[in-house]
Amino acid sequence: MPIATVNPATGETLETFEPIAAAEIERRIAAADAAYARYRTTGFGERARLLGRAADLLEQDGDSVARTMTTEMGKPVKAARAEVAKCVKAMRWYAEHAEELLADEQPAQADVEDSGASRAVVHYRPLGVVLAVMPWNFPLWQVVRFAAPALMAGNVGLLKHASNVPRTALYLEDLFRRAGFPEGCFQTLLVGSDAVEEILRDDRVAAATLTGSEPAGRSVASVAGDEIKKTVLELGGSDPYVVLPSADVERAARTAVTARVQNNGQSCIAAKRFIVHADVYDAFRERFVAGMRELTVGDPLSEDTDVGPLASEQGRADLEELVDDALGHGATALCGGQRPEARERGWFYSPTVLADITPKMRIHREETFGPVATLYRVADLDEAVALANDTPFGLSSNVWTRDDADIARCVRDLQAGGVFFNGMTASHPGLPFGGIKRSGYGRELSGHGIREFCNATTVWYGPDE
Repeated sequence: MPIATVNPATGETLETFEPIAAAEIERRIAAADAAYARYRTTGFGERARLLGRAADLLEQDGDSVARTMTTEMGKPVKAARAEVAKCVKAMRWYAEHAEELLADEQPAQADVEDSGASRAVVHYRPLGVVLAVMPWNFPLWQVVRFAAPALMAGNVGLLKHASNVPRTALYLEDLFRRAGFPEGCFQTLLVGSDAVEEILRDDRVAAATLTGSEPAGRSVASVAGDEIKKTVLELGGSDPYVVLPSADVERAARTAVTARVQNNGQSCIAAKRFIVHADVYDAFRERFVAGMRELTVGDPLSEDTDVGPLASEQGRADLEELVDDALGHGATALCGGQRPEARERGWFYSPTVLADITPKMRIHREETFGPVATLYRVADLDEAVALANDTPFGLSSNVWTRDDADIARCVRDLQAGGVFFNGMTASHPGLPFGGIKRSGYGRELSGHGIREFCNATTVWYGPDE
C-alpha cells in the first residue's frame, strides 16, 4: 500500500510520500536509543512540563489538525475536533498523574521481614524504545493514548502509522519536537508494513504496542514473542448492545445510533450487534431504524454531516461483501443496505440496519467496520448473554437495564474488557481500556496503561548490621 493522503470523500490523491530508506531507519533507531539513555534520567516534573507544552500546542493547532484528519480518513470534522480535545485532555491528565501512578510501592512489612530484609521497595522503571504500530481510524487519539503515558514513564517512541494518514503522522513528530522533547524521543517512521519485523527485531527496540486488525496483531505478536519482547495489542471488536425490559427504550435507541455510527462506524469499540429483549424489541427497532434513517451522509468537512465516507475503497468493498452475504442468506434490510444514490464520488455507504440474522451469515461472526448494525430479538437474559458472548472478540459491551439483578449477572458473565451500563462505550484516561479473546491483551490508559511498559523492579536491602 502506498504511503499517501487520499481524500476518501472524493477519491483524489492529494500527496504521496516515499518510504524512508534503510539507512534512515537505522539513523532514527540509533537516535531513539541515544535519546532514551538521556531521557530516562529526567524527573517527572520535566516530563510533565514537556507534555503539558505539547498539549497546549495541540490545542492551539486544533482546527487545522482536525481538517487534516478529516481529509485523510473521512471522519466528520466536528468529530475530529472532539478527538483533538480528547488528546489534549489525556496529555494533561498524564502530566498531572504520572508521578503518583508510578510512585514507589512499599510491600507489607510482614512480608519484608519474612524475606529477611530490613526494607524493600518496588520501583517502576521505563523499558526503553517502544515501537507503536497504529491505525488510521483515530489517527491522533490512538497515538496519544500510547505516547502520553510512555513518555511520562521515561520511555521513547517510534511511530509506524497507517499508510493513509502520513500527514497526521508527521504532525505528531513535529508536535513533540516543538514542545521541546529531546531529539529522538518521538519519531515517525514513514515505512510500509513490510518494514515492521526488522525494526521490531532490532535489539535497541524494547517493546511494541499495536492497535489494528487481528492479522496485524498476530504478525507483531509472533515476532515479538520470538524476540521475547513485551507487547500490548488492541485489535478488533464486535461489541454487543443489550437492551432489556427495564431500559429507557427511547434513550437506549437514541444512544444506539451514535454508538453504531461514531467515526462513520469505523471504531473497534462501536456497538455493532444490537440484542434486544422481545418485550421492548418493536419499540426499540422503530426508534433505532428511524434514527439511522435521519442521519445526514455527506461531505465530512460540513458541520451538518453525521456520517462521512469510509476511509478506503477496499474498506467499503469489504463492508458490502458482508452485507450482500447476509442479504443473500435471508437477512432483511430495515434501512440502507447500499451506497447512497446521491454520492457519485467518494467511498460512502448508507447507514444500515439488518435484521433476521442467523449464524450461517458471515456478519454474525465477523466485525463490521462501517455504519452497519445487526439487530437481534431474544427471549430472556440468558439468551442475551449467550448471544453477546457468541463472538471471537471481547473488547467492550453495553447493557441497558435498571434491574440490579440484570446488572450483577452481566458484570459476572459478559466476556469483555468493559461493561457499560445505560450508556455507550467510551475511553477515558483514568479508566483501563483493552479486551480479551481475539480483541487482544494488555491495557491502555489509567495506571494500568502507564505500567505496561515499565519494569517493576524489586529492590531488597539486607538486614542492618
